[in-house]
Amino acid sequence: MTYPVQKTDAEWQAILQAKGAEAVAYQVTRHAATERPFTGKYEAHKADGSYHCICCDAKLFDSNTKFNAHCGWPSFSQAVPGSISEITDRSLGMTRVETVCSQCGAHLGHVFDDGPAPTGLRYCMNSASLNFSPS
Repeated sequence: MTYPVQKTDAEWQAILQAKGAEAVAYQVTRHAATERPFTGKYEAHKADGSYHCICCDAKLFDSNTKFNAHCGWPSFSQAVPGSISEITDRSLGMTRVETVCSQCGAHLGHVFDDGPAPTGLRYCMNSASLNFSPS
């Protein structure tokens, strides 16, 4: 899949370093790693604002869609329309739906159908793939 924002691995590493991203951010966003549960800086974060892709700054979620799913990762019930692309993920012996940034292809996490009404969705994201902007 091709995305509007394209960079080399070295460029992504430099961008993340310049932003002071978490040490695992490059592995999470560019190689689909997963941070350990309950370790991310946004897991229990509750401020008003919006969450953006750590790589390209695309707006992904509004804080009013964030909820505590008790899963160890920040969870949201709705993404900003058009901000996320979904990819079938058959790794680890299961079938899941991977979520990536529609602008740069950064791995964000996965989406599940066990979230709250009205969407019924749980976007389970890695904190390392996100950046927060207060209102």
